[in-house]
Amino acid sequence: MIKVGLIGCGGMGNIHAECYNALGENVKLVAVADLVSEKREQAAQKFSCKVYESGEDLIRNADVDMVDICVPTYLHTFHAVRAMKKGLHVFIEKPVCLNDEEAKLLLETEKQTGVKVQVGQVIRFWDEYKWLKTVIDTKQYGELISGVFTRLSPNPRWSWENWYNNPEKSGSMALDLHVHDVDFIRYILGEPKKVFSSATRNDEGVIQQIFTTYLYEKATVTAEGCWDYPENFPFIMAYRVKFEKATAIYDSTANPSLVVYKQGDGKIIPELQKEFEQNLDTGLNISSLGAYYNEIKYFMDKLQKKETPEIAPLIEAVESVRLVWKEIQSAGGVKK
Repeated sequence: MIKVGLIGCGGMGNIHAECYNALGENVKLVAVADLVSEKREQAAQKFSCKVYESGEDLIRNADVDMVDICVPTYLHTFHAVRAMKKGLHVFIEKPVCLNDEEAKLLLETEKQTGVKVQVGQVIRFWDEYKWLKTVIDTKQYGELISGVFTRLSPNPRWSWENWYNNPEKSGSMALDLHVHDVDFIRYILGEPKKVFSSATRNDEGVIQQIFTTYLYEKATVTAEGCWDYPENFPFIMAYRVKFEKATAIYDSTANPSLVVYKQGDGKIIPELQKEFEQNLDTGLNISSLGAYYNEIKYFMDKLQKKETPEIAPLIEAVESVRLVWKEIQSAGGVKK
């Protein structure tokens, strides 16, 4: 049995806790930590596990095989390095880190300790995006010609101490929100030959919306990320991908959400084989555990088999963050 310690009992931490709870007898959440006493006590009571006042305390004293780090981005490296040096396997939420110094430290520590590390780039496990990856790899509709990816949201003012809106702690929406699509674009197409970005900003000059064009040898892709839409604006993630023989459109707010328009005539609504589906009031802009369950189950399977995770390893998350940094620089910096 894999014994898990969860650091951070906010919205994402509770999602992960529910996933561990759904995995069955081979995995057990045995310890939780959060700086907010109410959150850690609620989680400990709900999931019947031991409680610690801080992540550092949990890493030092808890009887666990791995830790799941669901704290704000600026605290990721602090906890991950300590856990790895303790010999614990690590799951880290995205984005994995804030700067290149942290990235190098994480990679060096992973190499030195030999523990298994996976990062929560959950879109790689999202059913509609998994479907798209398969279609691209198999060339079911021919070569990919172009793609448009979007991720749109109201401002996350609900965050603990409003850390999302502090670019020194979150890296801005470009690093926190937009990194999902950046990572997936890298996943399906690799590193782009050229990147061009522009951004809109708030009154303090901080990026609130970014537009990026990625140039590849045989394809052009664009992505928009924004978390500055009105409070009543729905969270939207979407893509429109044009192939030689068809165009695939996904919109999280549409029904059906995924449609393929074939070249010439006809359309298809793909039937996705979803491994797990459970709706939950998370307090975030997501309600289904499906993809989060998928990524955590994948990591647990790898740990049980003593294998290194391949879909969302640390190095991939680092390279995706580095590409976001290039975009931010192209757009004129996080803050002007």
